[in-house]
Amino acid sequence: MDMQDLSDEVEAVSAHYAARHGIDRTDEWFVLKLGEEVGELTQAFLARSGQARRKGRSDDELEQGFRDEIADVLAQVLLIARHFDVPIDDAVREKWAEWHPDRMGSDA
Repeated sequence: MDMQDLSDEVEAVSAHYAARHGIDRTDEWFVLKLGEEVGELTQAFLARSGQARRKGRSDDELEQGFRDEIADVLAQVLLIARHFDVPIDDAVREKWAEWHPDRMGSDA
């Protein structure tokens, strides 16, 4: 699945969820939702690494929770990019390509 297909799927899920629950997906909602998801990823990481309470969860459950939160953060980034008309593939390439080892000088 390419990034656009994934973005389309995530948008369909998010729009449906918002409609069912009366959520107004404003500019602020998209950004605040990302912050919420990053916080949940941080909590999942801390629990998985033994730096926070396990809350009775097994190692497998902690690992799955961590994976789920990574997915949530990525999905929210895709939603923000789509909402603000940022072509995510191009934006990542523009930001990161210059730092690729094949493109950097030997002194970098």
